[in-house]
Amino acid sequence: MSHPWRCLSDVDWASWKPVVPATLVFAQVAGRVLLIRKKRGLGAGKINGPGGKVEPGEAPEACAMREVQEELHVLPVGLEPVGEHRFQFVDGYAIYVTVYLARGIAGEPRETDEATPLWFTPDEIPYDEMWEDDRLWLPHVLEGGHTRGRYLFDGDHMLDYALELL
Repeated sequence: MSHPWRCLSDVDWASWKPVVPATLVFAQVAGRVLLIRKKRGLGAGKINGPGGKVEPGEAPEACAMREVQEELHVLPVGLEPVGEHRFQFVDGYAIYVTVYLARGIAGEPRETDEATPLWFTPDEIPYDEMWEDDRLWLPHVLEGGHTRGRYLFDGDHMLDYALELL
């Protein structure tokens, strides 16, 4: 079912509940950022940080560790929560994402059936191949900041957003 949402004020954020809680991890190692090309699921084909759905009873940080291990066969080191983002899609899907920055990784990233590892310097990050919101907040996070945002999407297209850079 599609909703008539066209801007953030159309969404009742006071009673908003995510369909899915999830995590994203951006690891910084030796001046580069570890990203992935996602092979399946929401955002398949896009470049993003590794991450995924928080399982029932699982803490977000434990989810972040598990997802990076499953997608790339490495463990993030020095995880720090740096962002809280609420995504509402006009089809009714809603996702709450906790963003983490990792100060390193243990192991060498390997391709899996879920993801291909990619390394970029912060100024080489291919934002044109990522979700539209990433270019708004990821540079701030990579410079040591924190973010909090709300976004309205119609498929891959961002209709509206509100972002706090903390």
